[in-house]
Amino acid sequence: MNRTHQIKRKQTALITGAANGIGYELACIFAENGYNLVLVDRMAQKLAEVAEKIRKQFGIFVKPIVKDLSLQTSPEEIFTELQQEVIQIDVLVNNAGFGIHGLFHETNLTTELEMLQVNLVCLTHLTKLFLKDMVKKGEGKVLNLSSAAAFQPGPLMAVYFATKAYILSFSQALASELEGTGVTVTALCPGPTESAFHERTGIAGARQAESNNMMDAQTVAKIGYRALMSGKTVAIPGLKNRLLAEIVRFTPRNLVTKIVKNMQEVK
Repeated sequence: MNRTHQIKRKQTALITGAANGIGYELACIFAENGYNLVLVDRMAQKLAEVAEKIRKQFGIFVKPIVKDLSLQTSPEEIFTELQQEVIQIDVLVNNAGFGIHGLFHETNLTTELEMLQVNLVCLTHLTKLFLKDMVKKGEGKVLNLSSAAAFQPGPLMAVYFATKAYILSFSQALASELEGTGVTVTALCPGPTESAFHERTGIAGARQAESNNMMDAQTVAKIGYRALMSGKTVAIPGLKNRLLAEIVRFTPRNLVTKIVKNMQEVK
């Protein structure tokens, strides 16, 4: 059986930021449910290890693509490579993203521009590229990783919070546009999650990061997968996070901002 036939035989999910955390857990869930996978990450060795592990464990086709999504050319390169190999994407999971902690006037501009490219521009670009074919064939799913941070401003992580607000708004708007097409868009909005995210952003010592209420990545991934499969537009894992998302709607914005700033401060 050739590879092209194998890919057409099963549905295929593309997952960015798949080498660890929520992305890795989502990859395992999709594989367990019979999907072939295209896994994208910038960490070549880790990605190769993950791809081989999933391939052996679940007996599916796994294509790893090493890409730095902070580069503007990456989305087109991914799309072109898959077209050349006749790999059709049925589910797009825009999971890749990162944050940076600190006062905006002191943080590194280059890093922040890269964050905008990964969290916001790349997500939009990939969605644009793959959505057209989904609509044309009348079926498909998109899962965008937003955050509980999307519901309020985030002092000391101003740009990161803003990118997550964009993702939530963008996803909700697309979900409305696509009603009746057979294609759904879901925004997953987890709160603090156990992963390497906090070390990379520099908030490992922040009050929020030291909370004992963090969810594990596997639980978040399972909630996201179920929401995606059911066509839900917004999924907020955890009762506390769902309540907070509602409360901030009725709380004065300046008070919400002060509370978030207090949570983000490093002790």
